[in-house]
Amino acid sequence: MLKIFEPNRIFLITSKAPKYVFALFILVLSVGLVEALILSPEDYKQSHSVRIMYVHVPSAWISLGIFSSITFLSLSGYIFKNKNFFLIAKSLAPSGLVFNIVALVTGSIWGKPTWGTWWAWDARITSMLILAIFYLLYLIAWRIYEDKDQVLKITTLITILGIINIPIIKYSVDWWNTLHQPASINILSKSSIHSSMLLPLIIMTAAFALFSLLIFLMKYNTELIKLKNKGLDRL
Repeated sequence: MLKIFEPNRIFLITSKAPKYVFALFILVLSVGLVEALILSPEDYKQSHSVRIMYVHVPSAWISLGIFSSITFLSLSGYIFKNKNFFLIAKSLAPSGLVFNIVALVTGSIWGKPTWGTWWAWDARITSMLILAIFYLLYLIAWRIYEDKDQVLKITTLITILGIINIPIIKYSVDWWNTLHQPASINILSKSSIHSSMLLPLIIMTAAFALFSLLIFLMKYNTELIKLKNKGLDRL
């Protein structure tokens, strides 16, 4: 069953996919920007600064989702003895780090007019910074360790330790008294955010997800080409 994850089979699809993903990304992003910057209302307290939310929140969601996926793929690679899972995880990491940094930067920009400071050692901000450190450790490990078996063990260990931080990020606003407000969007219960703001938030999240997919495809295709240049048909 896992033969479908062989690099040569996947490359037939991934080599053609970027141009279609890019076109769809531009379309969704255009709609999202119109909704976020023009059609959505300003906040009665934060005024137009609330529009930073449409970049900040999706970036944080994507970053958390990618690290969770990396952990799942790394563990699956060990369970199923399929090294291509590790290659997929490695290719996902750059976009995860990019969105992690975007979330931190936009959060800082949003914090200045909202909290009166660019940075505060708030529980959620600090835990997001820790996540960025785990992303960096993961990527650095791939670069400095030449032994394949060793790097697979070390990167998997990093993801296992890093995944512990994910629920801390999620529930930090509930566990501690933080500057961040409680979650406005709930899957299992009614969300407190108005639909006029929820719609552009969802569209921008879809746009960012497509952009992360585009980065992944370019990175993954590059890794597969490297394998082909080495004369390897399998990992």
